[in-house]
Amino acid sequence: MEIVFVGAGRLATQFAKALYAKGHTIQAVYSRTMESAQALCSMVGGVPTDDIASLPLNADVYILAVKDSVLPELIPQLVKDREGRPMFHTAGSVPMSVFGELRHHGVIYPMQTFSKERDVDFSRIPVFIEANNYLALHIANMVATAVSNHVTELSSDDRRHLHLSAVFANNFANHCFALSAQLLEQRGLTFDVMLPLIEETAAKVHTMHPRVAQTGPAVRYDKQVLEAQKALLADEPLMQQIYDLMSKNIHKLAND
Repeated sequence: MEIVFVGAGRLATQFAKALYAKGHTIQAVYSRTMESAQALCSMVGGVPTDDIASLPLNADVYILAVKDSVLPELIPQLVKDREGRPMFHTAGSVPMSVFGELRHHGVIYPMQTFSKERDVDFSRIPVFIEANNYLALHIANMVATAVSNHVTELSSDDRRHLHLSAVFANNFANHCFALSAQLLEQRGLTFDVMLPLIEETAAKVHTMHPRVAQTGPAVRYDKQVLEAQKALLADEPLMQQIYDLMSKNIHKLAND
């Protein structure tokens, strides 16, 4: 297929590279900065541009991989003279209805954390699709199955909850890693001492429900340990609050 990417960020970079590797043609890449568009085109071909109006009018698919907040502004510019072309955004929390009355549209949402510098095995990534009609759904499925072995049709409402779950599993978990690193660095220790613990925790949830895998003083609500650890955070009131709320919630889930 002839594909246009609107966006040249982390998701767009990995998605475009995966599609290119499967033999699809990247016709053009749009970014707000020509430098970013050129960087992605250097890897997947296509014409770089920072002007929406200059994008090809006859691509088979337009994939929008930009900030959620930009979509309502960007879509009307892209749709002009391309009303019959299938367009898909890649956002987790934005409903399909953001495309309005566009003839063929939908969502292709790869649920993964992406970096430009770190390649991923796209075949293992769950991709969730949705479309406003059969043709658009067929095209979304063709695009998704070209790169992933795990493609599921999912409504906008269910996708919003899926994205929320991903925030807890990924963004919040990674923030906890950052807080851990901060505490360690204050004592002259490096974060790598935590890696075996993190790896074992991640490995366990492949075979155990996370609720069953949970350990530590919060599960049994060991007040003596909990209060002693909270005291160590006296100079970090926000982190102390996070510790207290997390501990209470861990105990609640363990006993529900």
